[in-house]
Amino acid sequence: MALLNIKNLTVKFATATGSFTAVDGIDVHVDKGEVLAIVGESGSGKSVSMLAVMGLLPDTATITADEMTYDGRDLLKMSKAEKRKLIGREITMIFQEPIASLNPAFTAGFQIEEVLRINLGMSKREARARAIELFTAVGIPQPEEKLKAYPHQMSGGQSQRVMIAMAIASNPRLLIADEPTTALDVTIQKQILDLLMKLQEDYGMALILITHDMGVVAETADRVVVQYKGKKMEEADVLSLFEAPQNPYTRALLSALPEHATGDRLPTVSEFFQKEGA
Repeated sequence: MALLNIKNLTVKFATATGSFTAVDGIDVHVDKGEVLAIVGESGSGKSVSMLAVMGLLPDTATITADEMTYDGRDLLKMSKAEKRKLIGREITMIFQEPIASLNPAFTAGFQIEEVLRINLGMSKREARARAIELFTAVGIPQPEEKLKAYPHQMSGGQSQRVMIAMAIASNPRLLIADEPTTALDVTIQKQILDLLMKLQEDYGMALILITHDMGVVAETADRVVVQYKGKKMEEADVLSLFEAPQNPYTRALLSALPEHATGDRLPTVSEFFQKEGA
């Protein structure tokens, strides 16, 4: 049985003139301990589909699905109290912009200790000791000192490590990472990805990695879902996807990789579609 199973998920947002469909009938599942990459360009509904799982969409969103279960439990029928016990403990999420996700008015230590005290019922002393352990686990140097730092006093890479520490604080079974390296330089991106993969293996978590980067997919994923304009285009294990992509959009994404450049610039997705006659 899949750890997370979603069938026919649709998300619509109310607008001044009607509604906009951001996710259109998507099926997604992830098994225990698996790394699933959800890939596609901006606006393809990758983040929205996972925010629907987390219950983090605004009131303007209407969510429907034939099935949305976590470990056999129906997420759509859960009460708010039941979902609060699940989200942030067994299912956690890392967001794109760590600086925007951290509260600038509080130290990094206060923010992670608050998570530990609220979600796990730890005392102040227990939370401080655990926070130091977590900062050490995610590779933050001088963890005792960094607990006293405010977000603006930390680099982008350190801020993202704080967010990862907060996400793994409760030993989640499912971690969703939404473009976790977008705002970071190339060297730091690799460090963060390597850290996520190590933690996934150490903790035995299922990991859903939301990305637009096919290079990241090749390095990390067991299985891939390709999305475009709110729809699922293709799903395959990572080796099959790269060796024999079945959908024209998947082929377009792969053709845009730098190693496939044949002229002065890479082809756009629309140019690729025109070339294929799709």
